[in-house]
Amino acid sequence: MKTLIVEDDFTSRLLLQEVLKHYGPTHIAVNGREAVEAVRASLEGKDRYDLVCLDIMMPEMDGQTTLKKIRELEEAKGILSTTGAKIIMTTALVDVKNIVDAFKGLCDGYMVKPVKKSELLAKLKSLKLIA
Repeated sequence: MKTLIVEDDFTSRLLLQEVLKHYGPTHIAVNGREAVEAVRASLEGKDRYDLVCLDIMMPEMDGQTTLKKIRELEEAKGILSTTGAKIIMTTALVDVKNIVDAFKGLCDGYMVKPVKKSELLAKLKSLKLIA
């Protein structure tokens, strides 16, 4: 499983990386612009990300905009959201508007920080990313 962790907070980034590195390569982006470029490069190189963990509150480009742009990149390559990267929003925001907007943007999951390892692994299993 190839993972992109999009997170501007060092501690949150480190936590996700420690859990996910056991399942395959993990790459880091510290803002939405870096994430969009990483996904673009992975789509062009035919080595797509299986999972994107995406924070909402970030500098330069927020997670909701990043989610939309990633899905647009996939669509331009003929990849439907159902067969594209699984995108889990990992955020401190628990308001209904952000949750609804994320699912309208075609995310696959929404987890509130601090993300618990057991909950993350359960979500990955439900998305059939790990056994």
